[in-house]
Amino acid sequence: MVGIITYGAYIPRFRIKVEEIARVWGANAAEITGGLGVLEKAVPDYDENTATFSVEAARSALRRRPIDVADIKAVYVGSESHPYAVKPTAVTVGEAIGATPVMTAADYEFACKAGTAAIQTAMGLVSSGMMKYAVAIGADTAQGAPGDALEYTAAAGGAAYVIGNDDPIAVINETCSFTSDTPDFWRREGEDYPRHGGRFSGDPGYFKHTLGAAKLMMELRGTKPSDYTHAVFHQPNAKFPQKASQMLGFTKDQIKAGLLAPTLGNTYSGAVPLGLAAVLDVAKPGDRIFVTSYGSGAGSDAFDITVTDAILDKIDRSQGPSVEQMLSTKKYLDYAVYARHKGKIRM
Repeated sequence: MVGIITYGAYIPRFRIKVEEIARVWGANAAEITGGLGVLEKAVPDYDENTATFSVEAARSALRRRPIDVADIKAVYVGSESHPYAVKPTAVTVGEAIGATPVMTAADYEFACKAGTAAIQTAMGLVSSGMMKYAVAIGADTAQGAPGDALEYTAAAGGAAYVIGNDDPIAVINETCSFTSDTPDFWRREGEDYPRHGGRFSGDPGYFKHTLGAAKLMMELRGTKPSDYTHAVFHQPNAKFPQKASQMLGFTKDQIKAGLLAPTLGNTYSGAVPLGLAAVLDVAKPGDRIFVTSYGSGAGSDAFDITVTDAILDKIDRSQGPSVEQMLSTKKYLDYAVYARHKGKIRM
């Protein structure tokens, strides 16, 4: 019965439209928007980063379901944009929510699936009996070089999950992974922006691993796509998750609640955690959720989740802003101000 005790999310209010980025670089906005399926993306404020996103998401989770923070014995933050090269984000989060000093903490990195890797670790610690609660977070201020294809989607945000076995609002029935050494995306130490293998990001990157993990999960559980109410896939853009879900046999209605990329962009490690949070915002007891993340380099984590009756009486979802509310609260920036927000212009 290990599962999600509570959850919270955070999305900054600033946005930039894809057409504004295209205007600056002389690109065809309609072609880019049509190709990616993304209209705009979230942008961090000047003083926001992965640490602040993680703290806000974790605090939101605890507002929704107050628990004794002394029982939180682990905090893990998955991201590829930790504010420090050497200093863990996780200890900042632990201190901010009052979980220190008796806890273990670590930062995770596996491109865009670091957050789901943190959830898997938290599951293991709880199911082994080592601790009552563990916090797993996926958050990013995604990076994309000026003018690069990544700049049109690299967004900001994240979500936090408290994992435990004390009346979970959603039980994680199974998790599995599919991993290989496929260098479709990378950033060397000291480089400001990541580089990517262009068309190889789709296949043998995203699709091979996403479909591999998804099919393995359904084999393990003896399920088929129609057994699930909702499905969430990693969304580097809006096209990839729609194509992957269609190839597997899921419908548009099944992925609708968790498909955020069109108005959020790609939040990297925060993408699947935020998509799952959006689903949990509207989920009902008995709903079954299929989740598959993807991280370049490369690997996918899949989860089979069942929502329980506890989502009605053990958690107050109104105590934290919903993903939909945060997506609806926005302020648009022009490219120059966006560049300042993202640190592309330096004094």
